[in-house]
Amino acid sequence: MTNYKDIFAKPPSKRIFHPQSKKSVEKFSSQMSITHNATGKKTDELKAARDKKNYPIDDITHDIRDYLPLLHKERKSEHPEAVRADNLNTLRKLLRKLPFERTASDNDKMFSIFKTFRFFNDNVPDNILKELCVVALFEQWKDTDFTVFGRNGLYMVLKGSVRPLTYPHLNTKDNIVDSRSPTPLLTEESKDIKICITEFIKKIGVWIFSVETQEPNCEFLKILSTDYTKVITQIDTRSNAEKKNLLLTCGRFQGWSDQTIVQVAKLIEWVSFPPNTILVSEGYKAPYIGFIKSGECHVLRQVEVMKGKSGHKEKKMKHVVMGRLTVSQSFGEISVLKDEPITCSIVTATNVSLGIIKPERIQELDDVTIQLFTQSNEPTFNSFSKDEIQDEYMNQELKQQWNEFKHSVVVDVINSKGIRPGYGKWAKY
Repeated sequence: MTNYKDIFAKPPSKRIFHPQSKKSVEKFSSQMSITHNATGKKTDELKAARDKKNYPIDDITHDIRDYLPLLHKERKSEHPEAVRADNLNTLRKLLRKLPFERTASDNDKMFSIFKTFRFFNDNVPDNILKELCVVALFEQWKDTDFTVFGRNGLYMVLKGSVRPLTYPHLNTKDNIVDSRSPTPLLTEESKDIKICITEFIKKIGVWIFSVETQEPNCEFLKILSTDYTKVITQIDTRSNAEKKNLLLTCGRFQGWSDQTIVQVAKLIEWVSFPPNTILVSEGYKAPYIGFIKSGECHVLRQVEVMKGKSGHKEKKMKHVVMGRLTVSQSFGEISVLKDEPITCSIVTATNVSLGIIKPERIQELDDVTIQLFTQSNEPTFNSFSKDEIQDEYMNQELKQQWNEFKHSVVVDVINSKGIRPGYGKWAKY
């Protein structure tokens, strides 16, 4: 019975690998798998590019190739030709979208690209150019020797090349074309152009501003003259409504008729000033009538004081803040209308946006409106007497001296015990 277990077959013994040999086997098997994948049928699947923008950050891997794209910065060429080509490609992609499909960021990107072209930068204001980005269209012509007429808007070549059939092919402020005269045709030697731009305003003529495609699949940026007219009308309407609302917020114009307010609103121009800018100087004629749209201004009056050491005092002119002008307040009406010097100085305290009416444009108003303007306004801060200005100056000087005295006392108390805020053990306080 002791030999009973020997009649059964023994299970195969397990081979024991050394740790170093085990790693070698794993390395060999991984190399075999890579080689198999590189030469097998699944090569196309392994060639999928890793996009660093769509990289799954949540999936943790130990392959360094997955992290290198995140560490390397994207390098772009700064050569003008490369930048121009990149801008044109981006513009073509954005224009392929319909106007209602573009987002606000798309329109902002188009605006920044338009600013790189000299024609738009020199001839179209920024506020109009932003609106034109919304109505810009994409047009493509697949055939060669196809005539494109620029009478109904503006065209710019995005891809391909064209040749102008007439001269000039571009209508600008410096080169105004009379469409009633015969349009000269170009000779064969001069029929070569890469970028063709025509005018926004529609012109009457058969061959005027016409070009011919030289390559297949020519792509154009197109802005219709009707859309341009609508944009200009909308901007003017919006601006006039904003100017009218600014006048209505001023209490002096609330009793005016709507027709008179519209007439005055057409004369307003928008300007902006940084802080500490002198808008009007006391004793001089105001350069314009100002209506504050945003910001705050300080009103200063001059006062004569005795300054100097004891026994050697002399007279000096100082400025005193007598008031403030805020939103929906105006200044300079009487000075401009009656050609009189203004009684105070006005200095901006913050960034200020103003609607102004220049003196030369006042002549565009009729006599009734000018009289109404004069009767509805009064000199700016002209009601203060010399004694009131002197008392205000003394109060401000005493207040300033009291604040300086309190500050000096606090500093002396702190320094008397060797306490220095920001130093030593008081550094964290």
